[in-house]
Amino acid sequence: MSENLVVSEPAHTGISENALGALSYLTVIPAILFLAVAPYNRSAYVRFHAWQSIIIGAVAFLINFGFSSLLPMTGLFGQRMIVLFTGIIGLAYTITMILFAVRALNGKRSKLPMIGTWADHQASR
Repeated sequence: MSENLVVSEPAHTGISENALGALSYLTVIPAILFLAVAPYNRSAYVRFHAWQSIIIGAVAFLINFGFSSLLPMTGLFGQRMIVLFTGIIGLAYTITMILFAVRALNGKRSKLPMIGTWADHQASR
């Protein structure tokens, strides 16, 4: 993960960009809201965190969906392994979102490999 320290000034709403970036990691709803509504969508910092949050959530959802779609085709052992894998993915997702929310709150622009690069590209558009 690479980090760039961002010293941000409060947005027009009175909430700092760091706090808005951290809120992007709560669920996909604030992230989408921040991309759609001004003045939030004017900040590259907020857009970066919103895009990264959305992509992390989409990847976790697709992996869990893929595993879950295998449930009817497996026996009892396979079903238990799938439940274990989806639980591990859910735990990793939760820890990742908390870690990135704390880093965003502290003004850091931490990037996951590939996902962070793509989010950074989208944020700079």
